[in-house]
Amino acid sequence: MASVLGMLEERETSARVRVEGLREEAARLAEVLEAAEIELDRRVIAREELVEALAASAAETTAVTGAETERETAPSPAPVPGSIVPPWREGLPVTVLAPDYQRILDVLDERQPTGQGPLKAKEITVELGLQTTPAKVEGVRSKARRLAERGWLVQETSGMFSAVRRPVPAPDAAPSA
Repeated sequence: MASVLGMLEERETSARVRVEGLREEAARLAEVLEAAEIELDRRVIAREELVEALAASAAETTAVTGAETERETAPSPAPVPGSIVPPWREGLPVTVLAPDYQRILDVLDERQPTGQGPLKAKEITVELGLQTTPAKVEGVRSKARRLAERGWLVQETSGMFSAVRRPVPAPDAAPSA
């Protein structure tokens, strides 16, 4: 029986050595974990401070820029292809329109100083350098009509367009006296 007891003592000793090694490893890993947590906390605090500083700086810049912008004219939104056409009003730049609409206005604006008359949609299509297929002509006519409805162009009864701009009253605005 002594030999069995000896074998158990050897196994107990090796298990004790293994447990002691794992405790040392766990203690080392706990130190590494603590250092990593401290570093993480520092980085979180740094990011939060930076976000607060940038927000404060942006608020100051916006306040200064907003005051300067109010003194000047209000900035125009960037045109988006396929965007809606706003009603024309004095001081509204052509740049609020999508590029296709701007090109139609350019064609008609070039004719006005020379005293040339209004153009049909097909003539505008040619001036734009587009093919005169029915689809292209109808697309130009549709855009020109939209510009005319909003006061950017004038549409004659004959279906011709000219570059005279006139304000368009809002649909629910009362007539002025």
